[in-house]
Amino acid sequence: MANYATTTTQRPSSNPQSPLISDENEPKISPRRYHYTFSFNLSSPFNIPSTPESAAVRIIKNLEKFSLYYAVFVWTVLFIVLIPKRKVSIVYLVGTTDVAFLYSLLLRALPDSFVLNKIIVRRIVMFVLFVITAVEMILTKAAFHFFVVLASTVPIVAVHAVLSKWDDFVVVSEKEAAEIALLVQEKLGDDVSLSENLV
Repeated sequence: MANYATTTTQRPSSNPQSPLISDENEPKISPRRYHYTFSFNLSSPFNIPSTPESAAVRIIKNLEKFSLYYAVFVWTVLFIVLIPKRKVSIVYLVGTTDVAFLYSLLLRALPDSFVLNKIIVRRIVMFVLFVITAVEMILTKAAFHFFVVLASTVPIVAVHAVLSKWDDFVVVSEKEAAEIALLVQEKLGDDVSLSENLV
């Protein structure tokens, strides 16, 4: 008998079940992962007040809050302007500054003093020291320098007092910051362990 060689061919079936072949249009199934999104909002401590009344309220609040910084700014500019030619005026300016500094130290040393807080009002003392400084500058022939410095620094102070808005900003102490960091770390740790269990 003769043996005939036969060949068999496999025809592809209508439903391919091969897991190796993947279609590019099919979505790939991946293990569930958690993506953390952080939003960073850049907020500015400066903005334009909406009404003239709010501007006036903001000026009063900022003058109370930043009065020391405004005074130091004006004093520094006046000191720099007086350095080249008005040495005597600088001596009187430093003397008046020492009196103001000693008064503020006395207020801090005796915060519950009835005389310092009720009878002697801080605003009146600072106004008297301002008048004394102005008289000193006039008597030492530095009035031009004094008024030029006031004319150039008072508008800067006024603009800052109008535009500065610090009501939305919260000062956090180191202890509170550490507690917040611990809570965030615990929360992230719980989410990471949950996602590892799901995978």
